[in-house]
Amino acid sequence: MELNIFSTSNKSLCKVSMQSSDTVGDVKKAISRAIKKLSIHRQSIRSELKGKDLKDNTSLSGLGLSNGSTLYVKDLGLQIGWRTVFVAEYFGPLIVYILFALRPAFIYANSNAPYSLGAKIAVCCWSFHYLKRIYESIFVHRFSHATMPIRSLFKNCAYYWGFAAYIAVHVNHPLFTEPSFLQMAFGLGMFIFCELGNLSIHLLLRDLRPAGSTVRKIPKPNSNFFTKLFNLVSCPNYTYEYGAWLGFSILTSCVPALIFAMAGMYQMTLWAINKHKNYKKEFKDYPKSRKAIIPYML
Repeated sequence: MELNIFSTSNKSLCKVSMQSSDTVGDVKKAISRAIKKLSIHRQSIRSELKGKDLKDNTSLSGLGLSNGSTLYVKDLGLQIGWRTVFVAEYFGPLIVYILFALRPAFIYANSNAPYSLGAKIAVCCWSFHYLKRIYESIFVHRFSHATMPIRSLFKNCAYYWGFAAYIAVHVNHPLFTEPSFLQMAFGLGMFIFCELGNLSIHLLLRDLRPAGSTVRKIPKPNSNFFTKLFNLVSCPNYTYEYGAWLGFSILTSCVPALIFAMAGMYQMTLWAINKHKNYKKEFKDYPKSRKAIIPYML
């Protein structure tokens, strides 16, 4: 059957010949062959002009399409790989923080003042966190989508790099006063515990999805102690992430670090609630006792 392809501005783009057994993903490939600039990653397909985006695995027969039917394609714009974005947005904070830790004279007047133990521990924690994130982005994470709009690169980098400078300028200041040893020990312990938990969850999620696939399964705890949090929440990686930054804030007594932790918690809560809803919608046997991100509460 021949399908008419229109843009979301209701402009005719091309016609493609398809089989009723084909999927939306096959339509994207056909459009890409007809219009070279529209790679499959730039396309969002809809069956109605104002309708919802269709999933790639949706069959054309299931949509009730026939010869002469119309599909609408939205150009998502210039794309960039998710992995590239992640590495860029995490490599930046690592470099920015270390630059402030070197105490350049054009930023700090008394740049030769001795470093406190708290500041030394903080730079180690910060470096560990972002090196872990870079490692996960390259070797652990598996993405449902290969790319994202390139504009997201600048937005995400501005957020992470900006907060890195905001926090680093305070913690590495020659006048930085560290909290008590007991408070630092508690904050450091909390940070390390949650970082290990976060990594454990990411490794479990990786193993749930075979490489090169978009398979989705109900995540369940494995033999790793840290994964037991899946018994209580749908997104324990976000729970641990917030816990790590709260621990860093306690370790440093740095208000900008706490602001960063709260801003991250707000965004991660929105993501977690959405993922939690999708899990319950997709899996009829999804555990009813789980919350989204905060055990027993939210």
